[in-house]
Amino acid sequence: MQNIIKIQTPLTKEKVKQLKAGDNVSISGTIYTARDAAHKRMISLIEEGKSLPFDVKDQIIYYVGPCPARPGQVIGSAGPTTSGRMDAYAPTLISMGLTGMIGKGLRSKEVIDSMIKYGAVYFGAIGGAGALIASTIESEEVIAFPDLGTEAIRKLVVRDFPATVVIDCYGNNLYEIGRKRYMVAE
Repeated sequence: MQNIIKIQTPLTKEKVKQLKAGDNVSISGTIYTARDAAHKRMISLIEEGKSLPFDVKDQIIYYVGPCPARPGQVIGSAGPTTSGRMDAYAPTLISMGLTGMIGKGLRSKEVIDSMIKYGAVYFGAIGGAGALIASTIESEEVIAFPDLGTEAIRKLVVRDFPATVVIDCYGNNLYEIGRKRYMVAE
């Protein structure tokens, strides 16, 4: 059984360099949420020369639009959304120091090239496990764009958030590695 690598945020470039595609991780600390509508607004703020709602340097953005919390819960189900919808925006944020992204699905060549150039990592979270993931979230606070509802930017404090390194800062891609292993096994 593979060891689980414990990560405490902020996710510095030194920490990123130690992660390899296929590593299972447990993330604790502060992460932020944003989906495509929030990303589009952040890029507009950058283009207008305005400040972002949070400093992206050494941070992780989780691509999620959580369900409303039931009574007694911190947050509702919080499963990952498809990362490709953020691909038009991610390279700009990576160039500004964003070091981690969490989602599901493939990433574009432009995103991967930016990850290699600036030192970032893409984590995969398990789709369909939103209730399990929500149980790792200790607190949540809407910090920007509340009019977007579930797509507002949230600051989350997580403990032992489970993820897998899908693409590391060297360009190693678990989707490609896994496919090659499977093809060899046939």
